[in-house]
Amino acid sequence: MNYWLLKSEPDVFSIDDLADVEREPWDGVRNYQARNFMRDQMQVGDLALFYHSNTRPPGVVGVARIATPAHPDETQFDPQSRYYDPKSSPDNPRWWCPDVSFVLKFPDVVSLQTLRDDPGCAGMLVTRKGQRLSVQPVEPEHFRRVLELAGVDPADVSAAL
Repeated sequence: MNYWLLKSEPDVFSIDDLADVEREPWDGVRNYQARNFMRDQMQVGDLALFYHSNTRPPGVVGVARIATPAHPDETQFDPQSRYYDPKSSPDNPRWWCPDVSFVLKFPDVVSLQTLRDDPGCAGMLVTRKGQRLSVQPVEPEHFRRVLELAGVDPADVSAAL
């Protein structure tokens, strides 16, 4: 199993939005490295830390699960979408995304500052200055540590699957 961190601005799509719909394409990602992670490395069943960015405080707010293999991101074909890509076509899509499903919401946000201050999160990509990638891998020990910081028992994650 792989672990991931997925960033979303809560006013665009929040952990509560995911809880309401239960499953949603992780669309609109327009960074080639993030696309490659989703297309080439994410597997059904992988777990992801759901991170609220561009808010105060930014941080991890819950857990999601990769629900489908990556498929073409439909927003790239829609001229009305802010994620429209006129150079992409259904025969040759540029952008891919999996569907993600809700697992659980943390009782409180695990802030970026908490992650940076915690020795158990040392080396975690999101803690690095200038790291803006919206989809990034997470080491298993970092995933477990974030659960601990959130006060979530890994058995609760397993039970929610």
